[in-house]
Amino acid sequence: MVISHSIASGMGGIRTAGDLVARMQMTRNMRIDEAKKFVAKKLGIDVSELTDPLIMGEIREEYNLGRIQPGAGEANGIEAKINIAELLGIEINSVKKFKEKANIK
Repeated sequence: MVISHSIASGMGGIRTAGDLVARMQMTRNMRIDEAKKFVAKKLGIDVSELTDPLIMGEIREEYNLGRIQPGAGEANGIEAKINIAELLGIEINSVKKFKEKANIK
């Protein structure tokens, strides 16, 4: 987990796609290259664009995946995590618990 976190931080974390790649590494036991390809395919971009903060800023806004300083009406917190879980097709514990409490399917 430490290695995944270090690599995700090195990719820019939430500024780019580091957090998304790290989630795939941890939830699906993907290697870094496989996780990058998976995330890039889901976002409809090239792997090389995953670390570009300008491109990823637009992508994060488009898919409502949360940003460091979200604009008015943009997702943050649990809303962003719900969008990430749906986009990547993964289960995130906090999202699962939130939906259980709110009786959301």
